[in-house]
Amino acid sequence: MAKNWIAGAIKHPGALHKELHVPAGEKIPAKKLDAAAAHGGVEGRRANLAKTLEHLHTSGNAHPDSSEHHAGQMGHLRKSGYGG
Repeated sequence: MAKNWIAGAIKHPGALHKELHVPAGEKIPAKKLDAAAAHGGVEGRRANLAKTLEHLHTSGNAHPDSSEHHAGQMGHLRKSGYGG
């Protein structure tokens, strides 16, 4: 995957805020994002991207590919008896 795909995906920064009538700098409420995603079209695609980016946010400077991140995710597999 491209290294800076997020920068390439955001063509018009602030457009979703304008479409949803939310002032720049304020967080868009989840209900508004869900409603915009249901509409489809360009607004729906922007809302879906915003929801995706929200899930990618990590606290601190930890890289999502760090071993600590994956170790926490794999713990449930070891407990359930899946794999080695």
